[in-house]
Amino acid sequence: MHIIAKTEGVLFDLLTQLAPDSSRQSLRSWLKQGRITVDGKVVKLANTPILPGQKIALEQKFTVLEENIRILYEDRDLVAIEKPNHLLSVATAFEKEKTAHDILKSHFHPRIVNIVHRLDQDTSGVMLYALSQEGYEGLKNLFEGHDIERCYYAVVEGRLTPPDGTWESYLYEDSQYMVHSTTDPRKGRIAITHFKTMRNSASYSLIQCKLETGRKNQIRVHARDHGHPVVGDTKYGSTKNPIKRLCLHAESIAFIHPISGKRMHFSAPYPELFNKLLVL
Repeated sequence: MHIIAKTEGVLFDLLTQLAPDSSRQSLRSWLKQGRITVDGKVVKLANTPILPGQKIALEQKFTVLEENIRILYEDRDLVAIEKPNHLLSVATAFEKEKTAHDILKSHFHPRIVNIVHRLDQDTSGVMLYALSQEGYEGLKNLFEGHDIERCYYAVVEGRLTPPDGTWESYLYEDSQYMVHSTTDPRKGRIAITHFKTMRNSASYSLIQCKLETGRKNQIRVHARDHGHPVVGDTKYGSTKNPIKRLCLHAESIAFIHPISGKRMHFSAPYPELFNKLLVL
């Protein structure tokens, strides 16, 4: 169900046109659940400005699993989820508590669920898992070839100067599992992060980061290297943790489906708490 805006307005007013028989409470519930999209992107703010020609749609209700994992999409070959920030993506040699991978294996049993990439435990946002061997091999090739578009949002300490640009270095991991930057290509793997300041306050900046590569802790290390650690990231230099979480969110993933050849785009808006930090 969707409508195309004919005039300028705000989102909530157009929702009353989209679903005239629904209560205002239902409309607000759809926004909160992330079921409303504008031109294909999830929008949760009722007062979002809308321009003529934009498409406002009510999406199907998402399946929610244990630990508040949301299934954004699934087909024979892959599943896209929104991972909450407290949950491990996959078990490690030192951390074997419940993981997103475990929960998905239980949900999709007896189908296989293969890991194709990871998010840090304290990072929230969009993730992909493969549900077939063909899907696994195809997604793995896309990640290895950097043919997947990944966009993150982070709240970092201070104001960036310049407000946008590119961070580039070679990253390597030490014996204590800390990731470091070097300018020596013999010691690390190239990591490239394109950043853009979206909003800021006296103390913090909300930045958008697009990954050209996808190394472990890449955004966190680059932000630290340039004097603007991610808020809440005590591992990489942050001294502030006002909302008791790492302020890093994987907002979207886009790619060509390795089996069907269709263009895929999955998104989950960053937490509203990030916006509240910008008034501090």
